[in-house]
Amino acid sequence: MPLPPKMSEIEIISIPPLKPDEQSLLSRHSLLNVFNVLRGELVMLGLQIANNAELLAPGLGLCDQWIERLRDPVANSEDVRQVDARIAAISRHIDAALAARPEANASTEVLESLANIQSVFAIFRVRARELLAREQNPEQWEKYSIVELHEGIVEIFSAMEKHSHGRFRILYNVARQQTNDYYIDFRVESSAGEHLMMPPVFQDVMRDLLANARKYTPPGGHITAGLYVDRQGLRFLVEDTGCGIPAHELEKVIHFGKRASNVGEVRTMGGGFGLTKAFLVTKQFGGRFWIASRLGVGTRVRIYIPQPAPEPTSKNDLQPQPQPAGLPIHESIHPSMHQSTNPPRVNLIS
Repeated sequence: MPLPPKMSEIEIISIPPLKPDEQSLLSRHSLLNVFNVLRGELVMLGLQIANNAELLAPGLGLCDQWIERLRDPVANSEDVRQVDARIAAISRHIDAALAARPEANASTEVLESLANIQSVFAIFRVRARELLAREQNPEQWEKYSIVELHEGIVEIFSAMEKHSHGRFRILYNVARQQTNDYYIDFRVESSAGEHLMMPPVFQDVMRDLLANARKYTPPGGHITAGLYVDRQGLRFLVEDTGCGIPAHELEKVIHFGKRASNVGEVRTMGGGFGLTKAFLVTKQFGGRFWIASRLGVGTRVRIYIPQPAPEPTSKNDLQPQPQPAGLPIHESIHPSMHQSTNPPRVNLIS
């Protein structure tokens, strides 16, 4: 089998600064996806109950209101802290619609949509807890179980498949793949064994980049991703066999709200800034960010984030230490990732 054409890769060094409302929206990007998916499920449920996309208009209005409030960190913090009340408000509108049409409760399609909505509610609660925890210490690296991280990503892909309403399947065995299936190869490893350390917000980065890879790859494609953490740092790579990005737009797609010109018709639940958040999180923690792509071949994103310096415990620890010329990399992630002097830290995303 011939090798696929090579993709040209560039390192992204900087992007235009964000406005305050853009910064707020970016930091709550994980909630934007949740609210958009919830809105879509409410439309679907209305069609299934009464063939009326606006049947649950009050609930749709709440979703639109929450999306708008993502640009206001104070208002959105209230929504996050009142997550159970927000979910209860949507549930009341659903219950009222079903009470008016009791025969709909026996519909398989309605029951499936209700189950999907409950899964969205569960994700809403998890994302709310994550955001509240990050507010306490946005620079903190935390310990994660490799098994739980992997299971969390599998759950995300499962939710994507469920909310596609049969448009595609997601599989982890290439021998089972058929025309409308995605094959996913996702690995997590750590030199520490069963656990690893990483910034909590990096979970958003992985979810966003994997979702982008799925979104811009047609069914039948492959998505390969890996996370490896050792004493030097964190390395993450995701590569797809999707539509690719025009070469002259490769740097601009990292800018806030920008999408490649060849994906205008692709249905999306995000705001077009998953790459922006991934880049800014990387820079927040002193890392480096590369992107490679080729039309008709696919796209690859690579990230390196150095481990944080240990807290000084003695006067000797405060003395300047010689900097290594380079750090080893894990070749199973990508052989061309090399470490150089780290850029200064900036606190961009919490």
